Amino acid sequence: MNYEAQEEKTLGKAYDSKLIKRLFIYILPFKYYVALALFLLIIGTLFHLAGPYLLKIAIDQYIEPKNFDGLQLIIILFGAVLLGQFFVRFLQMYLMEWIGQQIMYRLRIQIFSHLQKLPLSFFDKNPVGRLVTRVTTDVDTLNELFAGGFVAIFGDIFTLLGIVIVLLKMNWKLALVLFSTLPFLAYTTFFIRTRLRDGFREIRVRIAKINAFLQENITGMAIVQLFNREKKNFGQFDELNRSHLDAHLRTIFYFSLFFPMMQLFLSSASGIIIWYGGGQIIEKTLTFGALVAFIQYAQQFFRPLSDLAEKYNMMQAAMASSERIFTLLDEKITIKSPKDPKTIKQLKGNIHFKNVWFSYIGTNENDRHYVLKNISFNVQPGEKIAIVGATGAGKTSIINLLSRFYDVTKGEILVDGVNIKEFELTHLRRNIGIVLQDVFIFAGTIGDNIRLGDKIISEESIEKAAKDVHIHPYIASLPKRYNHPVTERGSTLSVGQKQLLSFARALAFDPAILILDEATSSVDSETELLIQDALRQLLKNRTSIIIAHRLSTIQNADRIIVLHKGEIREMGTHDELFEKDGIYRRLYELQYMEHVINPQCDKP
Repeated sequence: MNYEAQEEKTLGKAYDSKLIKRLFIYILPFKYYVALALFLLIIGTLFHLAGPYLLKIAIDQYIEPKNFDGLQLIIILFGAVLLGQFFVRFLQMYLMEWIGQQIMYRLRIQIFSHLQKLPLSFFDKNPVGRLVTRVTTDVDTLNELFAGGFVAIFGDIFTLLGIVIVLLKMNWKLALVLFSTLPFLAYTTFFIRTRLRDGFREIRVRIAKINAFLQENITGMAIVQLFNREKKNFGQFDELNRSHLDAHLRTIFYFSLFFPMMQLFLSSASGIIIWYGGGQIIEKTLTFGALVAFIQYAQQFFRPLSDLAEKYNMMQAAMASSERIFTLLDEKITIKSPKDPKTIKQLKGNIHFKNVWFSYIGTNENDRHYVLKNISFNVQPGEKIAIVGATGAGKTSIINLLSRFYDVTKGEILVDGVNIKEFELTHLRRNIGIVLQDVFIFAGTIGDNIRLGDKIISEESIEKAAKDVHIHPYIASLPKRYNHPVTERGSTLSVGQKQLLSFARALAFDPAILILDEATSSVDSETELLIQDALRQLLKNRTSIIIAHRLSTIQNADRIIVLHKGEIREMGTHDELFEKDGIYRRLYELQYMEHVINPQCDKP
């Protein structure tokens, strides 16, 4: 949480050429729409500048000479200008918002697609909340740049340049009087903008902490309620929420100060114009209509200046968000399919670990902490092996390497004689079915969670898989059977039902290799017997690897591999290992001490 908050606290430069070039790639497909928006912006600026000038003409040429016939034409032109300004502004804003939403859509798709291709080692180091922020908050910040800032900045600049040209043309002396207020305006704007920037930064830090706390608290709600931590957690949330409120209130103070200050400068500038311009009217070097137009242009002059100050803060936030997004997109996809992958239409399931070493951490030999050391074993097609060992022995790491969630540090893994790095990832993983101890159930229906979106798997295959693992009677009792909705993470299912559902999921895909990682650890004994009965038929002619702490589930395995501190210490059948006075027998005796005491139950 602290790391994420610190990252959110970082602000970028208001303009970074490298980031702008990368952002421009997303604008490029919409270049004609952007060009149209800029054209509409220029037209809108001309309409904007025409209003005060028409007022000058109306006063000097028609109102003062009392020529009301000509005044009607000016009124019609003025109305046409307002109407044109309305339609041009509407089209320009709609167009930029549409472009911004299109870019947001494509950017989120790109980020999500990239996240799906990143190795699991990346997710081991990056919290979920941080990644969600990239796809949501940071992309929203860029939308403000594309939709409201990128083109609007040019609009403010065009407006300022147009006003300066018109004012200098009308009366350069009076224009210089107006421009004399700019240094004071610039200093005030810089002062308040700096305070607002610090306030926005603090708000981002506070909201990052609130999000992290909420995610942790809601996810662990059962523990919170079980250990009566509601009041303590409420106090922590109240403290976080209050600090967020305080940061907002400080920002509101400077916002409240900024706009009255701008109004003060505007009123002061108008007063100076009236004072100096009034003298010129008396001296007959300035017309009354020109003075009125000057006052209106002065009002228009300060508005884009304040907008540019606001756009500066927006550009800073956008640059920071884009840097974080591109840092994520630049994350290398280290595990990917080769350019010319090898394909075996029907894998037999021969697995060969050849001198495999593996470490989750460390980039060089001195920093590595090996969780697997010189692992070598061979699994024949259709053979059923079991892997046992104490917690941390490296059992799950073997599964992760076989599925290429991680790549081996040294050595190689072969499937049907081919290094798994030479297979296309989708082809390799399509032939490996895994049932994990921690089952993840998606929001959707029972059938969707078995099929996982694969339309090739028929309804009959789904039902057959459910029957084989004995969860069909439960599904059949539901009102909508296989179309029955499942809530997020399967909260309405028991732990055993979720494991049975994941078991049916693996079988429905009919993989060549089936892996059970503590798959029956949360299933009651009666249900486990039903699963074992199904497995005797289902695992025939299918290579299977079983990881289990409950040794009763693996006694019928063809071979048992005993891991200890990342090394293979023993290998053989249950009877062979039991005869040895080794690690396997000690594990067995710890679980079945009552059977060891009774010699007739040595092999339950």
